[in-house]
Amino acid sequence: MSVVDVVRAVIAPVTRTSWFRWFARTGLPPVERFLSRITGGRAQLTAFLVPSLVLHTVGAKSGVPRDAPLMYTADGRGRALVAGTNWAGARHPAWTANLLAHPDAEITVRGRRMAVRAIPVPDDEREAAWAIMEAQWPDYREYERDSGRTARIFVLQPVKRPD
Repeated sequence: MSVVDVVRAVIAPVTRTSWFRWFARTGLPPVERFLSRITGGRAQLTAFLVPSLVLHTVGAKSGVPRDAPLMYTADGRGRALVAGTNWAGARHPAWTANLLAHPDAEITVRGRRMAVRAIPVPDDEREAAWAIMEAQWPDYREYERDSGRTARIFVLQPVKRPD
């Protein structure tokens, strides 16, 4: 077991506490935005524990550009899996509605920006997706269970930008 695996196993239970979930929904996003801005997207606080990206979407209702720092899991086929757990919040995170309305988006990973197409994970593939994500972050699906709703999961497929 690597040092990262041990740290994740120790920290994961803390992230499931109510005070941490409150902080993660309210305090963490501004910290992540600030750090991303000053490093040009090359560093994120959450990236010290898990692979992280910034998702660039268009607001489902507003049409305004939106950014969301997220944990992602590589699926082994050059794509990223992201789950709309919202730290076990009762509502789906806004970025999931944005992807449903506008599946063509961009991500920034370690300072590199790329175009992606968001594909909702079909019901019959959810268990496999959760298994991949939980291999990276222990008990990640507990956020979904605690929320009382089915989290939206997306595959972010890299695409070529139109010329």
